[in-house]
This record gives sequence, C-alpha cells and structure tokens, in this order.
Amino acid sequence: MSLPEGVEYRDFGDGTRLATKGEPVGAEAVSDGWRAWDPRRSKVAAMLDRELKLGLSSGDTVLYLGAAAGTTVSHIADVVGPTYAVEFAARPMRELVRVATDRSNLFPLLKDAREPETYAHVVEADIDVLVQDVATRGQATVAHRNREFLRDGGRLVLAIKARSEDVTADPDTVFDQVIADLESTYEILETASLDPQHADHLAVIATPR
Repeated sequence: MSLPEGVEYRDFGDGTRLATKGEPVGAEAVSDGWRAWDPRRSKVAAMLDRELKLGLSSGDTVLYLGAAAGTTVSHIADVVGPTYAVEFAARPMRELVRVATDRSNLFPLLKDAREPETYAHVVEADIDVLVQDVATRGQATVAHRNREFLRDGGRLVLAIKARSEDVTADPDTVFDQVIADLESTYEILETASLDPQHADHLAVIATPR
C-alpha cells in the first residue's frame, strides 16, 4: 500500500494503526513519537485506509476547509508544508489555535469557506491540495469558489456529507447530484464510500479542469 511520506501503519500494542509523527492532540494513542490517526474520527484517514490517492506530499501547500478543532488538519500539517486551516465556528477555533502553537506551518483562519474572498489575501496561490470537509448545503459550490487557490494538476480531496445537502433525500442521489455539479470545473479521479466509519459520506478525489 502506498501512503504519503510521513504516514505509516505503526504498532500501538493493540494492532497496527495509521499514524503520523508529531505532538498528540487530545487522547490519541502515542508510540515512539508516532500518534495514531483514527479513520473513525477522520475522513481523510478513512480515505487513506481505502488507498485513495490524495496527492499529499512532503512540502505541499494545503488549504483545509472545515478544520474544526484541528485533529485531522494537524496530522496533515505534520507531513506537508504550509497548511491553511479554515474554520467558521469560534469554539473549535480556540482548540485549533492551541493545536497550531505546536506547528509553525499551520495557520488557523476564522473564516467561512463559502466566502473565499475573505481569506484570499492570506492563502498562497497555487496550492497543491484542497481538502474540503464542511457541513453545509452547496458543497460543490464551496469547491467551485475555492478552485481559484488550486494549481493546475492539484487535487481536491472532498468528503461529501449527504445529510448536510438534504437530510430527506437518498444519499446516493445526493452524491450523484454533487458530482454532476463538480464536473463543470473538476475532473473526478476517484470516489469511495466512507461507510461504516462515516455514514452517508462519499470521498471524492478530483483535479481542476
């Protein structure tokens, strides 16, 4: 299995688990400087567990939309380069800021991912990977609006949340609609269900057209 440099399966005494090296966040299992990356709590970890090709490499610049309290984005920041973490809610932002104090390459932004013009003056142009994990209606629209930051040949790593789009609709119908919308500006490379760790979620890997 091919994983990004800096991501490995490590033995934590109860079997091997996905892991990165860095300061732990919360109650993560730690062994010899490695911290467990739980696919049940992280959609990006679940994608790696499914061997999806996220395009993450050492030194990459990453824009993460929907960073919440910072657990997943901290794992990403520990293996790439400059990492911009956008989060809308003030409460998780406080924890995200604390997580960033241990990582000089992690930049928390208290902003709305639906309004990229509010952080365009901060985020570098031509980022390598755009990670999107936002609980909002119009997830394809968010990806379109943030397309301006992504370099040609870069990757969109998107977790579609069916219940955020339409709580009453069949998830597969929602996924088809979002993908059809994405295809106006993105070429879809891979998709995979994230069940059972993340019910009614679909992983989408895409590149700009």
